Amino acid sequence: MLKLHLKSYPAALGVSLLCVVVAQAQPAAPAPDNGSLDVEQLFAGTCGFCHSDGGRAAGRGPQLMNSPRDDEFLHNRIKTGKQGAMPAFGESFNDAQIDQIVKYIRALKPRAG
Repeated sequence: MLKLHLKSYPAALGVSLLCVVVAQAQPAAPAPDNGSLDVEQLFAGTCGFCHSDGGRAAGRGPQLMNSPRDDEFLHNRIKTGKQGAMPAFGESFNDAQIDQIVKYIRALKPRAG
């Protein structure tokens, strides 16, 4: 019985790891149809895992405050993602909502204190 358990362990581990990878790649829940977003809350819950301090500091992803990238680049990266690094959010947010996210990024300032 122990041998059977050891033989099935690699398969179970593989399935478990696959579930983790798929779960991490899932985009945010769709935004309301009216187009309004609470971008700061969205950022904290969706983007903050990789873009620390609301985008003000690097984490798993780059710092976004004072990004040298232009708005079109940021819009396209949010919409289409980057293979192996960032999920695409084009299915979750429309272009106007992505523009709101870019506007939030551009308005980032260091926190007081």
